[in-house]
Amino acid sequence: MNPDTTDPGGLLAMHSTAGYADAAEGLVEQYESVSFAEVHREMLHLFPTRPAAVLDIGAGSGRDAAALAAAGHRVTAAEPTAAMRALGRARHAHHPVDWVDDALPQLPVLTARADRYELILLTAVWMHLDPDQRAAAMATVARLLADDGRIVLSLRHGPVPPGRRMFPVDAPETVALARANGLAPLHLAHREDPHARAGVSWTYLALHAG
Repeated sequence: MNPDTTDPGGLLAMHSTAGYADAAEGLVEQYESVSFAEVHREMLHLFPTRPAAVLDIGAGSGRDAAALAAAGHRVTAAEPTAAMRALGRARHAHHPVDWVDDALPQLPVLTARADRYELILLTAVWMHLDPDQRAAAMATVARLLADDGRIVLSLRHGPVPPGRRMFPVDAPETVALARANGLAPLHLAHREDPHARAGVSWTYLALHAG
């Protein structure tokens, strides 16, 4: 089979975090320029109101992890890019966040811990995984979810920045993967990009054990 036909952009050969290490400082400033409340405004009513165990997968700059820790939650931030992890830890050092070097689709470090989380965030993560990885990742996060927990994902739509590894993602496929792992959709919302990038929009999807 011709690899140029099956993967014309060479995306499958790239690591899911491609492009993030070299641009880490600029990306941290970009992420921190928009507040946690603004990014998650469609889903905030679904977040725990009492102290809970929270897992932020692909935590990036630590913006969301820090905000959740400030609200009294016990937050674990999984970030596979060392430069992003170091900058996030330093920027939010005054918040009690447990930073972990771990990545989807398997999350081997967190899976070995066998902890369960009442809220799992996947913000701007899902599009970095190819279809096979998304199937494996959904099974992983389903196993890490507490019985009464919720998963909140954001699905990116739009042009792929140069040097990044991104794939088309949509709500129907994501819901189908969720249902195959004992999860059900709870809430769906669409919005334009909070950073006002041309052609970029987002779908926000909340899942729960159903």
